[in-house]
This record gives sequence, C-alpha cells and structure tokens, in this order.
Amino acid sequence: MGIFTRRSQNTAVQGGAAVATLEVDPALAALTGDYVIDAAHSSIGFTVRHAMVTNVRGAFGEHEGTLHLDGADPARSTASIDVKIASVDTGIADRDGHLRSGDFFDAEAFPLMTFRSTAAAALGGDTYRITGDLTIKDVTRPLSIDLEFNGSATDAYGNERVGFEGSAEILRSDWGLTWNAALEAGGVMVSDKVKLTFDISAIKQA
Repeated sequence: MGIFTRRSQNTAVQGGAAVATLEVDPALAALTGDYVIDAAHSSIGFTVRHAMVTNVRGAFGEHEGTLHLDGADPARSTASIDVKIASVDTGIADRDGHLRSGDFFDAEAFPLMTFRSTAAAALGGDTYRITGDLTIKDVTRPLSIDLEFNGSATDAYGNERVGFEGSAEILRSDWGLTWNAALEAGGVMVSDKVKLTFDISAIKQA
C-alpha cells in the first residue's frame, strides 16, 4: 500500500456508539512540505517513432521545478516544472539543431516548456496521477502524468529526498509541432505520438 494512502484506524466513542476514525500515518505526515527538483539526479525525456520502424530517444538536460507534497491530503499536492528547450539532446547534433529550429520547437522564440499542476489524485498503491497545463510554443493544453512513488530517504549530505517516476503520451500536433516528411514506402518520418518520461528526485526544503 502506498505511503500516500496509509492510515491507522482508531475507535472513538461518540454518543455511546463506537466510531472508527482515521489518523495520518506519521511517516506520511513527515513527507509534507516543499521540495526542489534536483536536476542533476532527475531526467525528463521522450521517445518518438522514427521512419515507422524504430524509436528515437532524447532528453532535456536543463530543467528546474518545485513540488509541494501534502501527506494529509494528497489532492492538495502540486508541481511546477520549467524545461529549457535548447537543452534537447538526442545524441545527434544535426537532429538536435532541427528540433530547436522553427520546424519543431523554435527554441529561440519559445525557450521554455512548462508544466503547472491543477489537480492530484491517488490511484492506489504507490501510483498517483497529477494533472496540469503543459505549455509548448505558447500553446497550453491539459496533460495527465501517472507517477509511481519510489520512496524517501536521507542522503549522505543530510538532504531529505523523495523519488518519483512516470510517463504520459501526447500528440505533438496538439501543441503545434506538425513538421513531417512522407516516406516513399508510405507513412511519415516522425510519428505524431510522443511518450514523455519523468524520473524525479526532489530535496525537501527547510
């Protein structure tokens, strides 16, 4: 059972009748607070089908963000992430340059991709869903990200950390990323569907 859904049950007497009450697990309550994403130990990546037969994987090397975790009421948890588009890296310089160009992200005119949460929910176990607004090239549309809570720990430097990993799928055309090229054998060079991946380590603030 997930740490964000664990509760202990006590019995109280009200008006002569026994009533079960729920108390927040102390381990859960201890996680409540504000966190900063540790970019050096986190990754925000993507996978997209290329030429109909293989996948290209990439990541954004520069990003920053904050989380607020509410152990008593997970629905009040929030997330905010800014991603520097120019930091895109697929391992091939020419391809990265094309992605930064006006054919795709137009990184000079629109340097940031942002996510601002609007809702959060526990799905059961260690799985959660955070919904918010994803903005790319000044186009804002809703996005839901399913996350798995990987646990919490105190690192060697005394930092209290939490970890999450998750994914979401989008159609890039919904955000105005429509460039493509037809293949002689049929189909297109780049699929519309893109899988986003998140591996987040965040440090609790004093």
